[in-house]
Amino acid sequence: MSPVPRPIAAAIAAAALAAGGVVAFAAPAAAASGDLFISEYVEGSSNNKAIEIYNPGTTAVDLAATGYKLQQYSNGSPTVSLTINLTGSVAPGDVYVFSHALANAAILAQADQSANLGLFNGNDAVALVKGTEIVDVIGQIGVDPGSQWGTGLASTMDNTLRRNASIVQGDTSGADPFDPAVEWTGYASDTFDGVGWHLTPPDPDPEPVADCAATPVTIGSVQGSGAASPIPGQDVLIEGVVVGDFQTGGFDGYYVQDAGDGNAATSDGIFVYAPGGAPVDVGDSVSVAGEVAEFFGLTQVVAADVEVCATGQALPTATPLTLPATSAQREALEGMYVTLPQNLAIGETFEYGRFGTITLTNGRLDTPTAVVEPGAAANALAAANIENSITLDDGRGSQNPDPAIHPDGAVFTLDHSFRSGDLVQNATGILDYRFDTWGVQPTEGADFTVANARTGVPDVGGDLKISSFNVLNYFTSIDPTPTNSGDDDDYRGADTAEEFQRQQDKIVAALAAIDADVFGLLEIENNGTAVQALADALNAKVGAGTYVPVTTGVIGTDAITTAVIYKPSTVTPVGTYQLMTSAVDPTWSDARHRPAVTQRFASTETGEEFVVSVNHLKSKGSACSESPDLEDGQGNCSASRTAAATALTKWLNETVAPDGRAIVIGDLNSYDHEDSIDAFARGGFTDLEKQFNGEHAYSYVFDGQLGYLDYALAQPALTADVSAVASWHINSDEPSLIDYDMSFKLPAQDALYAPDAYRSSDHDPVIVGLNLTPPDTTDPTIEVTADPELIWPPNNKMRTVQFSIDAADDRGDVTVELTDVSVSGANASWTQVDDDTFTVKAAKGAVYHFTWTATDAAGNASTDTVEVVVGK
Repeated sequence: MSPVPRPIAAAIAAAALAAGGVVAFAAPAAAASGDLFISEYVEGSSNNKAIEIYNPGTTAVDLAATGYKLQQYSNGSPTVSLTINLTGSVAPGDVYVFSHALANAAILAQADQSANLGLFNGNDAVALVKGTEIVDVIGQIGVDPGSQWGTGLASTMDNTLRRNASIVQGDTSGADPFDPAVEWTGYASDTFDGVGWHLTPPDPDPEPVADCAATPVTIGSVQGSGAASPIPGQDVLIEGVVVGDFQTGGFDGYYVQDAGDGNAATSDGIFVYAPGGAPVDVGDSVSVAGEVAEFFGLTQVVAADVEVCATGQALPTATPLTLPATSAQREALEGMYVTLPQNLAIGETFEYGRFGTITLTNGRLDTPTAVVEPGAAANALAAANIENSITLDDGRGSQNPDPAIHPDGAVFTLDHSFRSGDLVQNATGILDYRFDTWGVQPTEGADFTVANARTGVPDVGGDLKISSFNVLNYFTSIDPTPTNSGDDDDYRGADTAEEFQRQQDKIVAALAAIDADVFGLLEIENNGTAVQALADALNAKVGAGTYVPVTTGVIGTDAITTAVIYKPSTVTPVGTYQLMTSAVDPTWSDARHRPAVTQRFASTETGEEFVVSVNHLKSKGSACSESPDLEDGQGNCSASRTAAATALTKWLNETVAPDGRAIVIGDLNSYDHEDSIDAFARGGFTDLEKQFNGEHAYSYVFDGQLGYLDYALAQPALTADVSAVASWHINSDEPSLIDYDMSFKLPAQDALYAPDAYRSSDHDPVIVGLNLTPPDTTDPTIEVTADPELIWPPNNKMRTVQFSIDAADDRGDVTVELTDVSVSGANASWTQVDDDTFTVKAAKGAVYHFTWTATDAAGNASTDTVEVVVGK
């Protein structure tokens, strides 16, 4: 074996393959004994594949000079499918390891050469060849054994095989039958502890020793200026002050920081992983000896020995970190004591209950396609948003930590809570990297300011209210075997009767407060009865018979569906409901979108009619084969959503609501600059949320970014009746810790619950106000007088006549215009000076008739005629 760990020589495919890449020729001739042979074969999970080659001789072997190579014969082929030319040398009594470049770290730590290629499976023969001669082979060339040679552990599939110590040369015939049990001992899949040596295991390396008197290396030299340490696997001695103590809570370690190396590109702090080690305190100066490692991107020293050199040392001044900050700028501070001096907004709280983390953002950030067009602009904004975000963690690695910690360092309670949009300043702690995310592990509480307090139901005015509400998997069916695995698509809601009651109480509280005349509901169980159950629960709170559902039964094939409940005291269904499905338009995909429940209503007070169409289009998350993610910011299935929007608008415009009085509500899984919303605009529908609340309106928070997926889109005639639109932010800004769900939570977290509207779902409800007054059938009034009405003497001169017009309407302003002038008598003539001033000729016996018409907004009209007479 090699005396020191080998660096991984990751060979690129071009260098690893023989000239011409994949070649085909007959098996090479057999070689004499005394050559290298295969001592270990690893065919494990995923890319855990390796071949170990042993040198039994007394001199080193130059692999390239002697023409050594590995050749693979795939699936019983008699010809070579892959050739890998070996490089470097192997010392006498030592081994040489070739592996897949993406193999387990334990393999890569011993690998002399690796390549990211399609390496062997259990039914592929692998030959070690010297020049043109086979010196060893695993498998039988030209024979397909099915899935493997051998049985049990002594087989070539999902096992590790080690050459028995009695074997001193390779199998030089690739044509003879192969049974691994003859020369090999088998081990379970992903057994790697024998890789890197043959016959004699290596002596363990001596444990490094901490020494306060010794000269340490700088932490900057361990961190390096790149994303990972330049010396992984090496033992080092470092010394610094403990700036963050996280020995309890799941991290099992602490952070130390030294005086620095003067290089701004290298961090002066590092995490010391010391599970079960001697306790240290913040302010201790410690000498740490251990191995450098990368833990999912976090550089750390795995402590073998620690010595406390001094106590009570002053901490370094916290380094300011301001946003935006690139990954490289953060990397240069990894493991250091930092502070975030800006007033940052709480942007995301989704993982607060489960992992204790929140996202802080430099102002509230918009989802890219909510404010810019998909493509380059959206991708640029997405990249900028990343640089303007950072996680504030809680210094604990356990799930569902108890108690939950408020950003100000106090315990989170229902009376001491926070919402997205509130402000956090001077968050101070250690800059850390975990789960592909940069975050601060706090060492003290931050300054906190309420900037987004809860509000009451928005006042949208109007005579009637329509609301879209995603009720987040309201299922009356309880999973009989709840596992919280998420695998049972039939049961997406509450797992227990207690959970269901908690969920229902919150939803009912929100619905009752909104008090809409028509609710469009999303994500309700598609069992034909859940909508009635929810209406019954709501009526139990607001009064029997207040709401009734539009009864559709089971529609579509998905576990969730769309539904409508309404107040029969204020609106009456006109005709039966209709569904938008592929039966109406084949461009609508039933496999992607839930049927759009569409119902015409009439106001019981005014008789005015309108159509409500409740929609839930395909989500962005899972793929659509016919509509893949184009990586332009719209996610998966954009083309499918656009086709659905086009089909829906055509159907509503031409068939369901040719009177232009339809409103589309629901979760369209699209932000307002995306193609599907453009399709609604092309169909003549107005985005009411944008019209009333502007570009930065939101109903949903995802990944710390705002936007709205929940819409109210109206045809022109109904748009004119809209008084206001608003999203009530009772859900998107609230931490999920306070929702109904009891999965994973500890009892103390379950107690952070109130049967109110807050976090009743993850989407905010959208509320639309409509002014539906009775049809205006009353004519306006108009009275016209002339001064003078009698002209004397009849001297054929032009005389001025001034008219007074008094017009009014009980619904508002009227339009008045001169609609007729008639004259009689010889030599009569007239001219108009301005709107109400004329000159007429005083011709003997002439009669002039002037007629004005008043018209109101509904088109009702009245006229009045005044007569001007010239005496005889």
